[in-house]
Amino acid sequence: MAPPRVGARTVGGEFTVIPVRFSTRSRAAWHLLVKPHRVREAADQKRPQDRSLFVLNLPPYISQECVHRLFSECGPVASVELQEKPGPSTKSEGQKSKFFSGPSAQGFRVAYVVFKSSAGVKAAVSWKRREPWVLSTSQHPIKTGLQKWMQDYCSRIVNPGELQTEVDEFMKEHDQKVAELEALEEAEDGVPDEDGWVKVTRKGRRPGIPRTEVANLRLLQREKRRRAQKELLNFYSWQHRETKREHIAQLRKKFEEDKQKIALLRAERKFKPY
Repeated sequence: MAPPRVGARTVGGEFTVIPVRFSTRSRAAWHLLVKPHRVREAADQKRPQDRSLFVLNLPPYISQECVHRLFSECGPVASVELQEKPGPSTKSEGQKSKFFSGPSAQGFRVAYVVFKSSAGVKAAVSWKRREPWVLSTSQHPIKTGLQKWMQDYCSRIVNPGELQTEVDEFMKEHDQKVAELEALEEAEDGVPDEDGWVKVTRKGRRPGIPRTEVANLRLLQREKRRRAQKELLNFYSWQHRETKREHIAQLRKKFEEDKQKIALLRAERKFKPY
């Protein structure tokens, strides 16, 4: 009797369920949820709509190489990207340091699998096999438990020579950027801007180039605007002084009224024995 056929099953009419097992000795199966990745082309240019597959419910111990190996059965895979949550690509353009990288993901993750042709996405969505996929094999083992802890601990041990080499390269790039900035400051030092002003640096003021006729005209226009604004400010300050004087007069009037009330209250409270 042939073993029962495990066919493609959908959840909510959108995701396709693909069962996987950790090893050949495992009896329980884990389920991956896959669907075609559909977003606007302008929003995510690295993941074409017709060749990208969105995968959910990946266990923490699974690696990028393992995902690439599994979905290669559906077709040639161009790239695989693992992320902690759905969203745009988190890969930085610069190369990350292997000594100062962030902590590894501890929970379930998602993946974006880009095939070389659209046939790979169709094959993954209409997945049909007799047996679930096996994650850890003899050729491609996945370490878990104590072995994984030992591997993580050994990977955290830093090689002093490699670390020193990376630090030297970083400082070399930093010194080169500082030298370029200093050269740029020296080139701009003593050169007037559009308004004819000369930038003063820590090296002091350098003799600048005489102002042009256009710069002089701009300075005259700026001076006219300042004078007009000054006259307007003086008008508003005079109005402000008048308002303050009226307010002080009202406070004095109220103060005198309060003094009279207090005197009247004191007269009414005078001691009268008879």
